[in-house]
Amino acid sequence: MSRDDARAIRDTELEKDRARYGLLAVVISNLAIAGVAVFGVWQLDGDKAVIVGVLTAAFTAVSSMTTAYLGIKAVSNTAKSIALGDGPARRHPETAPPPPPDRHAP
Repeated sequence: MSRDDARAIRDTELEKDRARYGLLAVVISNLAIAGVAVFGVWQLDGDKAVIVGVLTAAFTAVSSMTTAYLGIKAVSNTAKSIALGDGPARRHPETAPPPPPDRHAP
């Protein structure tokens, strides 16, 4: 195995670890937010207006955290594939389409 192959395997394993632990951090954070929201609702003893506010805030936090992680991961993957030359622009260079035929030519 050459150095390049060993490095590629090491880089792939590193990316897998980053993705795995990033996702784990997001899931644990979302569970913590949900747990605090459930505890807060339980302590409010039926005050509907405040319960709605707590649940709305919890939902916003969970969705923002998840969306941010997925967005950052997508941009990171796209940037990496462009940097390595795996992007569609490198694989299929676009050529200019032929000009339309001239309808008014004699």
